[in-house]
Amino acid sequence: MIRDLYRLLRNHLGPYKVELVLVLVFQALQTVATLWLPSLNAQIIDQGVVTGDTGFIWSRGAVMLAVAFAQVVFAVLAVYYGSRAAMGLGRDVRTSLFHSVNGYSAQEVAHFGPPSLITRITNDVQQVQMLVQMSCTMLVAAPMMIVGGVIMALREDAQLSGILLVAVPVMVLLIGLVVSRMVPQFTVMQTRIDRLNQVLREQITGIRVVRAFVREPDEEARFGETNQLVTGAALYAGRLQAFMFPMVLLVLNLSSAAAVWFGAHRIADGQLQIGQLIAFLSYLIQILMALLMVTFMVVLVPRAAVCADRIQDVLETPTTVADPLAPVTELVGTGALRFDGVGFKYPGAEESVVTGVSFTVRPGETTAVVGSTGSGKTTLLSLVPRLFDVTEGSVLVDGVDVREMSLSTLRARIGLVPQRPYLFSGTVRSNLLQGDSSATDEQLWAALEVAQAADFVRAMPDGLDAPVEQGGTNVSGGQRQRLAIARALVRRPSIYLFDDSFSALDLATDARLRAALAPITRDAAVLVVAQRVSTIVSADQIVVLEDGVAVGTGTHKELLATCPTYAEIVASQMGTEDVA
Repeated sequence: MIRDLYRLLRNHLGPYKVELVLVLVFQALQTVATLWLPSLNAQIIDQGVVTGDTGFIWSRGAVMLAVAFAQVVFAVLAVYYGSRAAMGLGRDVRTSLFHSVNGYSAQEVAHFGPPSLITRITNDVQQVQMLVQMSCTMLVAAPMMIVGGVIMALREDAQLSGILLVAVPVMVLLIGLVVSRMVPQFTVMQTRIDRLNQVLREQITGIRVVRAFVREPDEEARFGETNQLVTGAALYAGRLQAFMFPMVLLVLNLSSAAAVWFGAHRIADGQLQIGQLIAFLSYLIQILMALLMVTFMVVLVPRAAVCADRIQDVLETPTTVADPLAPVTELVGTGALRFDGVGFKYPGAEESVVTGVSFTVRPGETTAVVGSTGSGKTTLLSLVPRLFDVTEGSVLVDGVDVREMSLSTLRARIGLVPQRPYLFSGTVRSNLLQGDSSATDEQLWAALEVAQAADFVRAMPDGLDAPVEQGGTNVSGGQRQRLAIARALVRRPSIYLFDDSFSALDLATDARLRAALAPITRDAAVLVVAQRVSTIVSADQIVVLEDGVAVGTGTHKELLATCPTYAEIVASQMGTEDVA
């Protein structure tokens, strides 16, 4: 884990070399000023106070004030440049994580889980950022203070400096014992924070389900149990820290008492002056306080190391869906889509979700995919924009395997309406412009008209500028689907993918929408996944899936006569729909 922390800092602190050098310079100057002050104080006592030389006291006092002012200035500058480096590091690491996650396929996102990814981008980065911040303000100065303090203490009295030979090893031993127990605990704590985020995310997202089934007490108990686990881990780490600091302060105070005891005897014997003893005590306290700062930093390092390990895990995990080395960036054709012996198996699964599926979707034609729940319809559609990559066979667009195309070229030709249409927080306009950022208002309204969404958007107080909450929670399910369809229409792609995108629409709206879509998609290849037979009864081609295998391909009438699975689906809906 320490290796991962070193690699993370090495890779992301490069742009801040100037700031780090300035931190070292100003911390060194601040340390020199700090170490000079006790010596000046000793001179004032021994050469001014004892002898009654007021002029010497004033002159040395003025020097002390100037040195103290310089110390403050250097400390402020060191903190300023250290903060710039730390905040810049945090920004850059978050950016790198965002770009890595943004390039992940659904497989990698599922592997880490959204709650864990959110924790790594926020809390974990914050821990590493705090380590750099505190290192620049405390850890850099500590070794300088220890070395300089030892030299100055020896300069004042070599015999009293023997106290350091006992005090320093004892402090190091205490720190080592505590830290060795803290590292595993921080690993456990970050994992439990992931779990807490997961539970919170589920409860907030599913709050309506919780209330509908009166599950509030059970969810409160589940949250309480998860929260208690995080609290337990934090309390254990806190107890270790609470034990460590009193022990360090005990060593510091005993060392000071020993210095006063032995120093008083040396003063009585005429071997040491009062000012020298006071200066030695100051240096002793500075040395031990520097060790205390190191102790504080040692507490931060284990947790930051755990977080860095988790961050590096995300940064170093390659996406399974990436651009090829020599991608195809231009296509000759109008968007013909072909599935050639396509099969797909999820990582770690024993059986394939889709096996040996072959069919062609031609421009100007509509192909529908139907089947029971879990038959692989959505998985099959997800293979076209490479949300997953096939494990068998190939998916081809205009005769080119999608794995040989650049992702931007492929996805620019596709208009996808997912099974769960998601709207981003913003406005109706900002959501539609995700289809085409250069679209005009006329084009947006035209897409809304086709999607049967223009009426309710006009009814909103601000029209296109009406606010949309995250996930589209301030509009109904049917309105959300129609806005998602309009977003795809704004793109004007050569391939349309509708993943059960009409399920929340009533039959009349569904019929009007399909009629309005016909002229818009006349020259495009349309692939529709549907549960409702009335949605796809007029499709040019219908593919019937059963357990991931295509058991029938043809028109509605052909499949009624030749495919028992399709006939069964139709029969199950005859009571509510006219499918003749």
